[in-house]
Amino acid sequence: MKRSIVFCVFAAFGGWLFGYDIGYISGCLIMPDFIHQIQGVDATAITSQNQSIITSLLSAGTFFGAILQAFTSDRLGRKGSILFWSAIFFIGVIVQVTTFSLGQLTAGRFVAGLGVGALSAIVPLYIGEAAPKKLRGSLLVLYQVQIISGLFLAYIVNLGTHHINNSASWRIPIGLQLVWGIILMGGSLLLPESPRLLLGKGKVDQAIKAIAALNDCGVNDKLTQDVMQELQVAIEAENEGGKAGWLECFSTRSRMWKRTLNGCMVQMLQQLNGQNFYYYYGPVFFEAAGTGLDSYSIQAILGGISLFMVFPAMWTIEHVGRRKSLLIGSLGQAVCAIIAGLVGHFYTDTEGVSDSTRQVGGNVMIAFAVFHLAFYSMFWGPTPWVLMGETFPLRVRSKCIALAAATNWLWNFLLSYFSPLIADDIGPLILLVFCGCLVFAFVYVYFMIPETRGISLEEVDELYRTKIPAWRSNSWVPSSHHANIDGEGVTRHSESTFVANGLGSEKEKKVTQQHVENAIPNEKVNATQTSN
Repeated sequence: MKRSIVFCVFAAFGGWLFGYDIGYISGCLIMPDFIHQIQGVDATAITSQNQSIITSLLSAGTFFGAILQAFTSDRLGRKGSILFWSAIFFIGVIVQVTTFSLGQLTAGRFVAGLGVGALSAIVPLYIGEAAPKKLRGSLLVLYQVQIISGLFLAYIVNLGTHHINNSASWRIPIGLQLVWGIILMGGSLLLPESPRLLLGKGKVDQAIKAIAALNDCGVNDKLTQDVMQELQVAIEAENEGGKAGWLECFSTRSRMWKRTLNGCMVQMLQQLNGQNFYYYYGPVFFEAAGTGLDSYSIQAILGGISLFMVFPAMWTIEHVGRRKSLLIGSLGQAVCAIIAGLVGHFYTDTEGVSDSTRQVGGNVMIAFAVFHLAFYSMFWGPTPWVLMGETFPLRVRSKCIALAAATNWLWNFLLSYFSPLIADDIGPLILLVFCGCLVFAFVYVYFMIPETRGISLEEVDELYRTKIPAWRSNSWVPSSHHANIDGEGVTRHSESTFVANGLGSEKEKKVTQQHVENAIPNEKVNATQTSN
């Protein structure tokens, strides 16, 4: 198990590339030499139009990269795809770091975006298949940890280079991405292939070796054989329908249409949280608000808070659960967005406001931006990636994850392009738009997203087939867990338990026969009625 954790931690490094790219560009947009290089020697700022182009071209590339990885993930394997798309990212960075024009910069960001987008789908895919089920959520959170770590480092690098009076001020932050690309390309050679993929291709011997490598045990070990047997049963059932096409992502088989919809919706709603508005345009926005801090210090504060708060998510994702994490995050961020938006509008963006009042208003906005990003980092930042990595069956997993990741990047592109233009017109009130989106997110999650904590990828398939309402899914029990019966009822294995009404309650230890029959229809349940 220790080795599987190490492999998953390294694979999650793909998120570092994503986070660092978001972080460095926001600081470069206000560096004097960067402005002169892109906008002209007499310019004092980059126009909103060019800001939109520079930031959004990466997102355009990521959209296509997320789709294209579906073809490489199955043909080249998860391991080969990580290597291939890391190389594409590396090429894009070379184009950027040697730039002397807006066209070359945006072309480089588009190419690098292909790699970032592909990796944003492959990494959760690989971790979801390689991680032990009782640690899968925590290990998938590592992807978000790496995103925020890369983001924070970019802010620190910008803070250290922005005072340089030549192109090194922005070429150094860009060029450091070459190091990240080399690390990921080299390390990917050491990763074992996904055993689920190998078994799906009929490579039984290689699959056994991969399982043994991930679990740090021998090929004849009982754990290896148990995992192998579980995978074989699930994959044989999946392959009965023949080769899967893209349309199967929207079929009624195992409720694939709902699973694909949920995967895409949580990724869209993650982007509509409003956090990327702070990440991309925070320096420009808070500088205009007249705060008492310089833009680079503000970035470092926001990045530091984001990094600090993402680590508790590794605990909450398994103990609070996926559903509750999203619900809590929606409410917390909505409150922060409405307060920051109203304070910003009336105290920083209204004519006649004194400089002292404007500064106080700006500082209040920063405070609630910090709270907003704290809620995001702990809940909505990691959870959609976790759900994306564990929702889909093997036969269409790469395709469904491609659609979900592409949805994330499509909305990232739309927001990065239109946000500065909208903010120019309505100012801080743009945060009220995000507040409305967060209210909708709460409603959608409550009615549509089931709890998948503590169950295997194969049991997720069973969960959706039962058609149990999402708000009752916390107490659902997989059919494989019905064997433990005592005088007090049916007990579930602790690693696969989730609770309907509170953490650690006795209800997680007692499930009546009626409950089981409701959860798993058309199946004979070997359980006794709980005595009263």
